[in-house]
Amino acid sequence: MSETTHRHQLADLEERVLSEIREDEVVAFHRAIVQAPSVNPPGDVREAHAVALEKTREAGFDARSVGDLEEMPNLVATYGDLNGPTLCFNSHLDVVPIGERSAWRHDPWGAEIDGGRIYGRGAGDAKASVAAQVMAGVAVARSGIPLKGNLVVNEVADEEVGGVHGAGLMVRERYFTPDWVIIGEQTRNQVAVGEKGSAGTEVVVHGRTAHGALPWEGANAIEAMAEIIVALRRELWPRLAERTHPFFHPSSASINMMEGGVKANVVPDRASFYIDRRLVPDENPEECVAEIDRIARAAVDGMPGIRVEVRPAYPGNWSRPVPVEDPLVQAMMGANARLGLSTEPTGFSMATDGRFFAKAGFPTIIYGPGDPSTAHIPDEWVGIDEIMEATRAYAIAAVRLIGAYDDVVE
Repeated sequence: MSETTHRHQLADLEERVLSEIREDEVVAFHRAIVQAPSVNPPGDVREAHAVALEKTREAGFDARSVGDLEEMPNLVATYGDLNGPTLCFNSHLDVVPIGERSAWRHDPWGAEIDGGRIYGRGAGDAKASVAAQVMAGVAVARSGIPLKGNLVVNEVADEEVGGVHGAGLMVRERYFTPDWVIIGEQTRNQVAVGEKGSAGTEVVVHGRTAHGALPWEGANAIEAMAEIIVALRRELWPRLAERTHPFFHPSSASINMMEGGVKANVVPDRASFYIDRRLVPDENPEECVAEIDRIARAAVDGMPGIRVEVRPAYPGNWSRPVPVEDPLVQAMMGANARLGLSTEPTGFSMATDGRFFAKAGFPTIIYGPGDPSTAHIPDEWVGIDEIMEATRAYAIAAVRLIGAYDDVVE
């Protein structure tokens, strides 16, 4: 069979799937899950989960609710040939709190449509991705096209507070074993080949208390902490700016929390701060913590009575981008090319549930509708056109990876 025939065969399968995507149905599904509050904490996603569970079951998926907490069910909906490769669509149903209600012009749970946008908490992060993934999966199932593999639609709980009961559980318990994973997050429908790594670090400074009127009798932990912060900004920050990668913003660090002090008239014997350390590919999380440790110790060397501890705040994660030539990236970029969207690969700066899959060795990319700058803010929104583009792109990528068309990908 010629390459031209293969391409025509692929195009035919794609058209059959795309014809099953209807804007009114996609929008209605998206609005339904936005209208189901799923704030984390506390993380109860049952109402939104039920909507997704029903939709996939209606389309013929083998859809299950799995999890270790009743209020945090995770959707595992499978369709296709279980003897072939597995493509996983993953995104999350939990959302952050709304903050002050008075800051919202639109009802946070109303999913109101205004000017081609849908407003509400989670409208973009990440229920737009959930809607696009579920409805792309539904279109694949309804089309009845032949498949050489299977699709798992995995919409999870608990992403916003760490993912232990969501994607982390999926990977630990091996509810499925994917060959490829597409994480739904707000990338403006650009293909992000991976996310930054992380090495969150806690620095604790110990000193000695004394009366505030006799500071020389003590060892001031807060003053020592200040010396360390100045040293980090002077020595480490410029180094990080030089650590770059073509798909990512430079390596970075930000001091985001601190605490210390005993009482207004007591020399503090303890102070601590947290460094949000984000890594580009090839940076080792353990070495990044050690680098901070060396600078911190040198900064307080010679300060009598001062002792410093530097330790990981949580297990670090490498950045593990998928090579551009990988079939997963090629399928997603091919989908964008067909739809007239960006074919320039990029990286994702924020942490996603993708880190669980990538760490386990599964090729993982990030793709989804919406602008990340609209996440977690009052009047969060996503464009209807963006959701529709993502739905079509997910569907095309699925055809290219698990469709039975003799393995030809443009």
